Amino acid sequence: MPRFDLPPHELDAYRPDIVEPADFDAFWSSTLAGSRAAGDDVVVSPVDTPLTEVDVFDVTFPGFAGDPVKAWLWAPRGRVGALPTIVEYNGYGGGRGLPHERLAWAAGGYAHLFMDTRGQGSGWGAGGETADPHGTGASTPGFMTRGIDDPEGYYYRRVFTDAVRLVDAARTLPIVDPARIAVAGGSQGGGIAIAVAALSDGIAAVMPDVPFLCHFERAVGLTDRDPYDEIVRYLRVHRGAEQRVFDTLSYFDGATFATRIDAPALFSVGLHDLTCPPSTVYAAYNRLASRTRRMDVYPFNDHEGGQAYRWPRQAAFVAQHV
Repeated sequence: MPRFDLPPHELDAYRPDIVEPADFDAFWSSTLAGSRAAGDDVVVSPVDTPLTEVDVFDVTFPGFAGDPVKAWLWAPRGRVGALPTIVEYNGYGGGRGLPHERLAWAAGGYAHLFMDTRGQGSGWGAGGETADPHGTGASTPGFMTRGIDDPEGYYYRRVFTDAVRLVDAARTLPIVDPARIAVAGGSQGGGIAIAVAALSDGIAAVMPDVPFLCHFERAVGLTDRDPYDEIVRYLRVHRGAEQRVFDTLSYFDGATFATRIDAPALFSVGLHDLTCPPSTVYAAYNRLASRTRRMDVYPFNDHEGGQAYRWPRQAAFVAQHV
């Protein structure tokens, strides 16, 4: 597939006007306050694995409305004191997987938390364990239109709240230095990381790769790939619902969250990305409040982006800023 979006020099300057709800900050403040009041017990249990240099812990923490959410915690064995910490979020449809996966950060001397995305975990990978006990109205198969009738019931209200609450939980753990937490993720995980960096105070760095959940109106009109195409299929059936749908999505747009992020930011984009079109990534990146930011560009890659080439660049970035 050839490049289909704006040329690179236009992407560098692409900073569209985004519809921002007047009560955006109040909505999220109220959402987080309600869930924080619902409970704060964090359960951390050691996991027996064949690993000899990394300790693994099973973590259960209270997410949206106090719902139990799972995560893995990895840490270097023999550690001394509180560690700089990476909190990571997963791509669309994946779960937290198995305890011997994702060892690079711990091997590099960091504590590493990886969240299980509620209701997901059966699309690819090694599975997930976190239910989403909240029902929704009519929706297209997938997660993008669950509860899309209004922002209070929208699926990503729960996911973003879970993600912020994992940072809250991390800060209660003796192994974590609460002043040195970076958030990261790819695709859906990148969109979640953007939201968390905006909603959590004191995040030291944010590293979204090929982020999803940005500039919804452009994405839906530009690509026919899922997950954005779930919204298109919904609107084909629910004719005339466009205003209501995009009003809901405006509370969850990474391009709006970006204006509230002042942490150092390392983004990446694939210029052939049909899943998260480049202009939607730049729409968030170019609206960052942070003056310390960098976009790694993969000119010939689709949604896979930099893949294994990312971690050394992220590690260098974290070493500088976290």
